[in-house]
Amino acid sequence: MVHEIGQLLGLVLGAIVFCPSRLHAFQPAASHSGNRLRRLHSTAVNQLEVDIAKLKRVLKKEYVSFFDPMETQFYSPSVSFIDPMTSFTGVENYKRNVDMLAARTSMGKFLFKDAGIVLHSVEGGALKSDGSIEDICTRWTLRLTAKILPWSPTARFSGISVYQVKAGGRKGVEIIKQSDFWDSINIQEGGTYKEVNKGLAISDFLSQLKPEDLAAPSAGAELPYQLLRRGNGYEVRRYPSHNAVEINYERRDDGFSMLGSFTNGMEPLAPALMAIPCAGSKTMMWPLDFAAPGSDYPPKPAAALEKANDGLWNDCRIVTVPEKVVAVRLFSNASVEPVVRQADKELRDVCLRDGIGIPLSSESLLQFAQYDAIFSMGKRRTEVWIDLEDSSHPWSHNQ
Repeated sequence: MVHEIGQLLGLVLGAIVFCPSRLHAFQPAASHSGNRLRRLHSTAVNQLEVDIAKLKRVLKKEYVSFFDPMETQFYSPSVSFIDPMTSFTGVENYKRNVDMLAARTSMGKFLFKDAGIVLHSVEGGALKSDGSIEDICTRWTLRLTAKILPWSPTARFSGISVYQVKAGGRKGVEIIKQSDFWDSINIQEGGTYKEVNKGLAISDFLSQLKPEDLAAPSAGAELPYQLLRRGNGYEVRRYPSHNAVEINYERRDDGFSMLGSFTNGMEPLAPALMAIPCAGSKTMMWPLDFAAPGSDYPPKPAAALEKANDGLWNDCRIVTVPEKVVAVRLFSNASVEPVVRQADKELRDVCLRDGIGIPLSSESLLQFAQYDAIFSMGKRRTEVWIDLEDSSHPWSHNQ
């Protein structure tokens, strides 16, 4: 590019010194050279955009494989890494850290097992007007099990990684810095992220390694979900579409009794989900089955539909619930209405604090989920739920 500009200036100066009268005639040639320069610039910009798009695809591939292999050619040899608990410099140190978490090193095999990471989105990377590259941001959920402890607790973290990228390197662009933030400790008022004291990170990690209290037995296998956020005082989950049996009820024990009788011989899933509208009847729902990965909806449950059409079970309805994203807050006190409403208020407060919008329609509905049998002993697991709209959170499939 410098050579092209030098040639152009030489031609202009030559025309002025040796033939001033021909300067006007020379101008179209200058315009032609300028167009050529612009085309060269446009080509370089297009190539840089192609390289950035390839880097984003590489990041997606690395997350899916848990960085096995790690595409080190897209990282600066002096790349720096910072997360809430640790920091280091150098691509080889970066790779060793990932391999340890994934139990691909001797130390990792001694400490951890069943590690995995789920990528939710990759965004950013646009070219700025000054030619620099916008940071790339990934959103993810990480899990790992501490096999070194006898009770093998599983720790879960969700958050974002911010990649600083520059033009250059072996692949046209390279990562020069990665900064990780956890949803549980780094989110500030309104949903922005900020570095915090490492003591908070260590405390958050250790809190997940403590042995659990004796829990009440679950009423059944649990409806699976994808953890999108492990926040401070709440979770956000994506549930697959599922079939369920639903009834209206007045007393919760009567509802459990009726649904228990209806599902005799079936394998219903936990939790039982209760919905209390401001006006109208209370409902209780038990999941029956769910959509397989890659399917939008589960097949119709033939046995349940046939039984529901029997006149004896007129009060039972088979419904198909679409895939949904819900905010969840755990509580262990008795599920009486004042306790549930207080937990619901607390869930709304922490969601709004962290920048998650709460649909206005949810204000007229109180939902709570019970995982254990109604009269079981031990530490109970009960949650309040609020259904979220796609526009109110960053985990929409459309983003």
